[in-house]
Amino acid sequence: MAAPEEFAELVRIMARLRAPGGCPWDREQTHASIKPYVIEEAYEVAEAIDDGDFGELRKELGDLLLQVVFHAQMASEAGQFTIEDVVRAINDKMVRRHPHVFAGVDVSGSDEVLRNWAKIKTEERQGQADNSVVTGVPRALPALLRAHRLGEKASHVHFDWQDAAAVLDKVDEELGELRQALAAESSARVAAELGDLLHALASLGRHLGIHAEDALQGANDRFIRRFHAMEEGIAMRGKDIHDLTADELELIWSEVKAAEG
Repeated sequence: MAAPEEFAELVRIMARLRAPGGCPWDREQTHASIKPYVIEEAYEVAEAIDDGDFGELRKELGDLLLQVVFHAQMASEAGQFTIEDVVRAINDKMVRRHPHVFAGVDVSGSDEVLRNWAKIKTEERQGQADNSVVTGVPRALPALLRAHRLGEKASHVHFDWQDAAAVLDKVDEELGELRQALAAESSARVAAELGDLLHALASLGRHLGIHAEDALQGANDRFIRRFHAMEEGIAMRGKDIHDLTADELELIWSEVKAAEG
């Protein structure tokens, strides 16, 4: 099996880059300075998955793995932990959280696996200042994705709507409350009610098996595609988009949508 040798070579390369006489840029970096690259590489992995481009996925996974090794190397230099500690910790966690695979625990299906996973995570946090069921969802996540994950965690202890229809009723309720806030002209209430509506929509997506974040990205992509088509249509008419009225733009927009079928 080549994986251990190839991984060890990556660790050696990173150590060499950080060593005296190595790369000046790599030697200057800190955990904080390369933190944005971890996020960027994770998004590029997600984009490759969305595109179905497995050649690109292979490359982007390598870039993401490099970030893990980079952080571990800096921690090792400071005497905090090593890459071996990182791998050992995740190995232990995976075995501990899959007792149905490694400890002979019987489960009825994936739903019970998820409930057991949540229970084990809560047990692991015993003694910590924050051992809540909904702990562990990073605030840095995109808000819709964070709402999805928070809802997932709450659902593991049965704090959830029964089905998508029930969530849709909640969406209607939140929309009504947003309308009331707008009528009251309370900007703070409007912001709060808009947030509640978006949170409910994320839950609706979860019950429909759709990530609201992905759905919104799809809508963004469609908007850009249709806007480009609208601009092209306007140019073909020999007109300038800046000179058209809102009604004229809406008419051309409708034509673009109709042409898509």
